[in-house]
Amino acid sequence: MNQPIAAATGTVAATRSPPDASPWPVFGIAAVAVLLVSVDSTVLFAAFSALRRAFHGTDASDLSWVINAYTVVYAALLVPAGRLADRHGRRRMFRLGLALFLVASLACGAAGSVPLLVAARVLQAMGAALLTPASLALVLAAFGPQRRAVAVSLWGAVGGLAAALGPSLGSFVVDTLGWSWAFYLNLLPGGWALWRSGRLAESRDPDRGAPADLPGIVMLIVAVGAPAYGVVQSESHGWSHTSVLLPLACGAVALALFIAWARGRPHPAVDLSLFQHRTYRYVNLATFTFGMAFALMFFGFFFFMTHVWHYSLPLAGLAVTPGPLLVVPVAMLGGRLAARHGHRPLLVGGSLLYAAGGTWFYLRAGATPDYLYTWLPGLLMTGTAVGLVLPSLSGAAVARLPPARFGVGSAVNQAVRQMGSVLGVALTVVLVGHGAPSLADFEPLYAAHVLLALTTALLCLPVDTRPQVATLPSPPRAPQEV
Repeated sequence: MNQPIAAATGTVAATRSPPDASPWPVFGIAAVAVLLVSVDSTVLFAAFSALRRAFHGTDASDLSWVINAYTVVYAALLVPAGRLADRHGRRRMFRLGLALFLVASLACGAAGSVPLLVAARVLQAMGAALLTPASLALVLAAFGPQRRAVAVSLWGAVGGLAAALGPSLGSFVVDTLGWSWAFYLNLLPGGWALWRSGRLAESRDPDRGAPADLPGIVMLIVAVGAPAYGVVQSESHGWSHTSVLLPLACGAVALALFIAWARGRPHPAVDLSLFQHRTYRYVNLATFTFGMAFALMFFGFFFFMTHVWHYSLPLAGLAVTPGPLLVVPVAMLGGRLAARHGHRPLLVGGSLLYAAGGTWFYLRAGATPDYLYTWLPGLLMTGTAVGLVLPSLSGAAVARLPPARFGVGSAVNQAVRQMGSVLGVALTVVLVGHGAPSLADFEPLYAAHVLLALTTALLCLPVDTRPQVATLPSPPRAPQEV
């Protein structure tokens, strides 16, 4: 939901707009671009079945890489892209990333085969990673220090709105115009943002910029992508097959190599010293498990609606919408509560509510459509839970970090969530991604949903972000009269 705060947060001082200029046009331009990036991370949840029909004969495991290629590359490049923006200019990287994103969107829509579509999605993810941290850095440079908290809060609302629009908008567009228009839809608003961004003031901080850690990025991509490939292969070959075990082993080796590599580098792709903070460590583990659970739920919803209840794609998109629409108001209320009591009550309570939603679907969802009394209550539970958990994970991730590390800490946290999403999508494809899933196929999906939510709750128990009240020294005692 929340987009990563750029690695330049706290160091936005550079060339700024005139002090009397309104910051809202800058916010609008950046928000439009990031809205497109967020929508494109979920829009294909609704288009998956349409893609299978368009590319008849393609395995679901191969087609899942149309989603996962975007997510893996986007996650791996977020932190290095923030450093590139610091060094070479936020406006420059924003415009370069947006231009690449739009060209790749055009290539996605025109792709005539799955390999070409996956390649175009990789380019799209590279553009998205370049523009995302640069865009928020531009916003923070436009707002004064006293108003930056408002800007960051609104940034979270943009992510929540994208979650509501992505699958719902995608379902209508794909059903009426075809799957290609899920990508062509980016061109007009993205072109407007690219044109308007030419007038933005440049800002950079070369002292905080660092060369991209290309070997580290490659290791991260393998560490995430290889296990995801192994998981999706298990559906057709079984867990003991070489095509499953070898990618899992490659992912583990790549992760171990990256950890060894990062410890000896001054500017690794992910700064491992961040994880020395106890709260940050547990928050990121919880972010990973909840990222899996979130993708599992969202992706599974469309499979259930269209294959078990036989809803049309537009109707399925409309049916899913009430849950995500709860995210923004719940997140705003949760932010106020977290400021007073810390994030742990929201994280633990929200995770348990998410588990309750999965349990509700497991026990109540049957083969006969019953939206009002079966689906809607579960959707309201999960939507409320997402509003409590996802923004709180983002806030808790940086709550105990030094201010100079807010940006990179937030970017790493969001990258971890994207990595969890990759495995969530892969697991969903294994469980229900085949041609005609039955009601029984969804039982292990809901069980995984509940287990991941409960694991998230357990991981959040050590999180402590309660406001620290400074202890005032005792007043000196008045001298006693003799």
